[in-house]
Amino acid sequence: MIDLLLINVAILLGIVLVLWAISVIIDDVSFIDSFWGAGMGILAVASWLHGPGSHEGLLATLIMVMAAAWGFRLGGYLFLRWRKEGEDQRYRRMMRKAREKGRVAFALSALFKIWLGQAFLLFTVSSPAQVGIIAAGERDDLSLLAYAGVALYLVGIFFEWVGDWQLSRFKKDPSNEGEILDTGLWRYTRHPNYFGDACAWWGIWLVTASVGWEWALYTVIGPIFLTFTLTKWSGAALLEAGMKKKRGDKYADYIERTSAFFPWPPKSKG
Repeated sequence: MIDLLLINVAILLGIVLVLWAISVIIDDVSFIDSFWGAGMGILAVASWLHGPGSHEGLLATLIMVMAAAWGFRLGGYLFLRWRKEGEDQRYRRMMRKAREKGRVAFALSALFKIWLGQAFLLFTVSSPAQVGIIAAGERDDLSLLAYAGVALYLVGIFFEWVGDWQLSRFKKDPSNEGEILDTGLWRYTRHPNYFGDACAWWGIWLVTASVGWEWALYTVIGPIFLTFTLTKWSGAALLEAGMKKKRGDKYADYIERTSAFFPWPPKSKG
């Protein structure tokens, strides 16, 4: 197991170093967000290819497809958004001081502050998929726990994909400039896509748990950390801080009546 995970580490570091070099050349690290999902998809496929018997087993293939579908869809979505909107202002602020100090300082900061840090977190969050695929081997049995994991995963995929689609349509309409999206899934949670991310990876973790609880215990840090970062760290917390500045009272009113994470009917006004 360890030797195969080390192969994944080598693959991840190789890709990260290439992307880091590109980010230095174009003076923009913010496309790393698209690699967050795509990188997890790559590690899932790599685990499936070199895991003993994994490419022949139904259980391992199921986990691989779940992680790859989530990762490549998210990676493509965020890459197209980056191509359209340009550098993410969050990364611009993070790299401002390094950029002012010159090219070398920017390159070093990009490597250690952005790319390597993200690579470590990416590897950790996706550990349930990597370990589950390798451990499952040639197994074809699907237990009730595996079916429960798939069901939770599908709930997550629905909220994430539909939420992103609704947000994309909302932004394309010029009449919505300065407004708050509070219809569709966004009526029931302020972050349907983040809720979907969490459900998808807890679902993958449950399928890994069906392979063996020892593997679930080793990798539970992945969905725990993902849920924490989505709700308390770089996800919802950071996004809402920016929205409060841009939308003021409109967003404050939206916060007042709409669930922060778990879908729930909105509070009535007055």
